[in-house]
Amino acid sequence: MIPPASLFDRRQLKRQRLRAVSGFAGHDFLFREAALRLADRLLDIKRDFPLALELGSRGGLMGVALQGQGRVGQLVGLDLDPALLEPGRTGVAADPGLPPFAPCSFDLVLSCLSLHWVDDLPGLLVQVRRMLKPGGLFLASMLGGSTLFELREALLLAESEIAGGAAPRVIPMADIKDLGGLLRRAGFEQPVTDAETLTGEYSNPLSLLADLRGMGEANALTHRSKTPVTRGLLLRMAEIYQQRFASAQGRIPARFDILTLTGWTSPEGG
Repeated sequence: MIPPASLFDRRQLKRQRLRAVSGFAGHDFLFREAALRLADRLLDIKRDFPLALELGSRGGLMGVALQGQGRVGQLVGLDLDPALLEPGRTGVAADPGLPPFAPCSFDLVLSCLSLHWVDDLPGLLVQVRRMLKPGGLFLASMLGGSTLFELREALLLAESEIAGGAAPRVIPMADIKDLGGLLRRAGFEQPVTDAETLTGEYSNPLSLLADLRGMGEANALTHRSKTPVTRGLLLRMAEIYQQRFASAQGRIPARFDILTLTGWTSPEGG
């Protein structure tokens, strides 16, 4: 049996993340904000979680956001490479989409803006539910919805105009309407999904692209075009972006929809 093709190139994603490590602190605003919002949600839950797992550590932003709360005892990080784990904290270098843990290992599983890079999200949710102890909590955020719709539109129009067609340049995003059903089918109880929109502002579209590279969030689709983006395409994309979306002050917006997933395992287990 031939395995299905992966949507994402895991080696390319790892290369991008490692290239971004040294300068990530200058581009991590979206991740810091998402981590703080997840930490705030934990404060509303009146119980403690002695052992937690974070899928996608990105250097430990979730651990920083949780400091001083007292809700989480030990937080175990998991990411693609040791360089992406939080220094001084217990961590495992493995693919966040394939966590290597036994059933009933954790009281809490967290993930901050990592799941939109998972090939098999339904399969991962089943694994997470199994890794949780009875009465355990899954709390995660991911990019989805209309994230970067301005960039998608500008790239599509520019490439269609210049090349007569468009290659996939921005990853597909999950729809919030589907996520609640995925949680239920994975066996979670009390599944809740919601969305918040954050809008970044940039001096120009090329600054946005530089920020995405600095986040390690550039194109890592398996079937991405291997032909380098030309200067002409970038300039035409930037021109269309400015014309369609720039504010009166000349700054351009970038939309990020943060989808949050919450689900519990049965107190009786199983």
